[in-house]
Amino acid sequence: MPDIKSGTVPPTFVPYKEKRPREYLVPHEVEELIAVAKKRGRYGHRDATMILLTYRHGLRVSELCALRWEQIDFDTGLFHVQRLKQGLPSVHPLRGPELRALRKLKRESPPSSYLFVTERGSPMTTAGFRKLLTRVAECSSISFPVHPHMLRHACGYKLVNDGHDIRMIQQYLGHKNIQHTVRYTTLSANCFNQFWSD
Repeated sequence: MPDIKSGTVPPTFVPYKEKRPREYLVPHEVEELIAVAKKRGRYGHRDATMILLTYRHGLRVSELCALRWEQIDFDTGLFHVQRLKQGLPSVHPLRGPELRALRKLKRESPPSSYLFVTERGSPMTTAGFRKLLTRVAECSSISFPVHPHMLRHACGYKLVNDGHDIRMIQQYLGHKNIQHTVRYTTLSANCFNQFWSD
């Protein structure tokens, strides 16, 4: 007789709203994940750098795992972002924390054309990063399950709350359709700051 425990039957689907209160992270939660990742295991720096880049550049997990060193220009401090899912490519500036983390990663990693590699030297897989992020989140104070796409949503949420133009955010995240970007304005409390200012 098939049962869930033995793995012969998939578990019952639980709606996302019952699993977690929201589908994005706020900046202090991302900072905590980075800090926890740094202290965890032999590859803490690699793991923290993956979280940092995913968040700061709104990367999908597949885009993160496909990153190659040729996309990083250390001389000019630029990151040539190749979007998947028919997204629009763009060029992002790399700030100090990212450049320092990437230089250290390059020094410490085995030779590879990929930025993020496993212990065996093969490129990090999307499933590998999902598991890694889940384990990091379980060691943090975040009380709900975390998945990689929440870092992309966290990026959009932060940029909207910082008051950046929605069209620029669309370009930054590589959205072809602005409707995908506009949803971040519904998550932003700042757009209501001028309401009832008494």
